Amino acid sequence: MTETEAFPVAGLVLAAGGGRRLGGRPKALLPHRGRPLVEHAVEVLRAAGCARVHVVLGARAAAVRARAELGGCVLVENPDWADGMGSSLRVGLDSLAGTGARAALVSLVDQPGIGAQAVARVRAAYEDESSLASAAYDGVRGHPVLLGAAHWAGIVATATGDRGARAYLKEHEDAIGLVECGDVARPYDIDTEADLAHLE
Repeated sequence: MTETEAFPVAGLVLAAGGGRRLGGRPKALLPHRGRPLVEHAVEVLRAAGCARVHVVLGARAAAVRARAELGGCVLVENPDWADGMGSSLRVGLDSLAGTGARAALVSLVDQPGIGAQAVARVRAAYEDESSLASAAYDGVRGHPVLLGAAHWAGIVATATGDRGARAYLKEHEDAIGLVECGDVARPYDIDTEADLAHLE
């Protein structure tokens, strides 16, 4: 059995944001538990069972490479990161093409309240390349999102601005398996100065 067959779900961290509402501090480099936030995001995916992890960088990518310990990850730079999350999702999924991964488990770097327990639940929803699943919080869809490889082309074709896969998922809502995670995770974002209180 190859590594791909044993671990068909690859982790994909979207970590390119420039932190516009945080005074231009890239979210990947925000300190959390003594280390850059992007390291925490990678560790969560690995603890949830993703052996392969791709990280999309953008704002101050060179500084992130220098400061964060991301050994073993595939680092992908999105030159158009300022266009929004959609461009990072496209770059990330493109980087997984040809790797043998059969699904991508997509997480956002700025959601440290979502730990390995919740991520593992969503990962467990994988069945095959047609799988679509999402964490839910009190029934409301959130992250992480599991995107089977059969959906990547459609997502890449429709991911624009800050909407990410939203348009594609809305069209395929009936196919999405919702995995309730509200009992084990808090899905807040680190978007503003006030949100920094969530970091440790």
